[in-house]
Amino acid sequence: MRIVILGPPGAGKGTYASRLTKILGIPHISTGDMVREEIKKQTDLGKKIKEYSDKGVLVPDDIIIKLLEERLKKPDCKEGFILDGFPRTINQAEALEKIAKIDLVINLKVPDDIIITRLSNRLICSKCGAIYNLLTLKPKKEGVCDKCGGKLYRREDDRPEVIRERLNIYRKQTEPLIDYYTKKGLLRNVRCDDLMIPPEVMVEKIIEVIRETVEEVS
Repeated sequence: MRIVILGPPGAGKGTYASRLTKILGIPHISTGDMVREEIKKQTDLGKKIKEYSDKGVLVPDDIIIKLLEERLKKPDCKEGFILDGFPRTINQAEALEKIAKIDLVINLKVPDDIIITRLSNRLICSKCGAIYNLLTLKPKKEGVCDKCGGKLYRREDDRPEVIRERLNIYRKQTEPLIDYYTKKGLLRNVRCDDLMIPPEVMVEKIIEVIRETVEEVS
């Protein structure tokens, strides 16, 4: 099953995908993580990406597509994958179609007030990238990652005023994809109206949608 997870920043894409990968046995592929990894490894491509990043401009689509294409060729993607953070635009969606057939698009629908509260309380591990939340998913020890013992930090862009701007950008750039994938018959909505709902409950909702899709196809 080849799945795309759509949703505004703070909708839970990474949190849910990291749990779904264990249940479904297919890799969680985050283009954001791939970009950060290339920069960290200081590859030729990583150095080029860093130049864009340092200027505060988006990495061009052709670079992201090249990274993704190489990743999807790996053996662990043979049975499928979960894409998180890509595509963000119609152009990217059309480019993706040339390198992979998508079976299902999960669209996470979350009200703005929940997103702003959730992101304002988000913490991320500086070592392994694990995501925590001071309201719904606290670490066992304050400021320390349960998984690897890394230090937890708050992203600079997780401030309410920045989050609102990110939501505006999402609406302009990414929301057209909802219509795009609806017309293709691939999109299924999964709604979250409760700030305190545990990630496991949302993951179960997504699994149910996946089961229904598999039954429809078969």
